[in-house]
Amino acid sequence: MKLDELKPAQKNRARTRVGRGIGSGLGKTSGRGHKGQKARSGGGVRRGFEGGQTPLYRRLPKRGFTNIFAKNYTEVTLSMLNKSSQENVTSESLIKDGIIRKANDGIVIIATGKLEKKLNVKATRFTKAAKEKIEALGGKAEVI
Repeated sequence: MKLDELKPAQKNRARTRVGRGIGSGLGKTSGRGHKGQKARSGGGVRRGFEGGQTPLYRRLPKRGFTNIFAKNYTEVTLSMLNKSSQENVTSESLIKDGIIRKANDGIVIIATGKLEKKLNVKATRFTKAAKEKIEALGGKAEVI
């Protein structure tokens, strides 16, 4: 026997047979107690049921809406840009370098952290401070 052939020990516990006499400990009512909805076949209530009282999810008012025109930008900080291996930074290069996973409706560069090298960045949006910091190091901030 080798280490890669080892398997966990099998549990040899038999399935519990209920309703098979008083000596089993699960006879007569089979662990369901006496009478009531939960004791019946197919009994029980659905999730969120409050015994006929108007449930909480219906008592609370509806609120807000989903704006179908909203843009979902991926935020990229200046400290994240430091990890880029190329001088020309685009959404494709950020994905390739593993800095972001996907560029939803585009990327927005925000001025969190400190930029340590000159970069030419192409993005959908820039914050004012981020644009200033990129250009202060001699780089370019180009809106696409």
